[in-house]
Amino acid sequence: MTTTAMLRAFCDAVEQRNGEAFAQLFTEDGVYHDVFYGAFAGRAKIAAMIDDWFYRTATDFRWDMHDPVTDGTTLYARYTFSYRSTLPEANGARAMFEGVAIMTLKGGRIASYHEVANTAPAFVDLNFAPERIAKIVAKQGAELKARPEMQRHLD
Repeated sequence: MTTTAMLRAFCDAVEQRNGEAFAQLFTEDGVYHDVFYGAFAGRAKIAAMIDDWFYRTATDFRWDMHDPVTDGTTLYARYTFSYRSTLPEANGARAMFEGVAIMTLKGGRIASYHEVANTAPAFVDLNFAPERIAKIVAKQGAELKARPEMQRHLD
């Protein structure tokens, strides 16, 4: 499968709530690190992330990948992503994100997915209270500080 075809299948599976198709893009022991929900390891958990977690408080997903770059081992792609929130405070708003997907590839499948996402505009779209935004951002900051590559930046 070409890079473009894999990325389109990735996005289509999310938009179609097809966790099984999404999970098949990953190695059996693949890991999806979601910016909100954390890590999902293995195809069964990755499929459940799409079918259950993503759609628990959202509908009408839209995901597009732009400008992919790969060396065959690592794949980067800028993305735009949105969904319609079913959270009561969101009043049906469309939450929009921009980010960069970082995938480690193995045997033509995704072994690991990470993302760097600009989540702040979505929090405003969702009408989150400032205290809730601060709590989420603090959690993201703590996770960043815990990563090995950030250790020399802490002092």
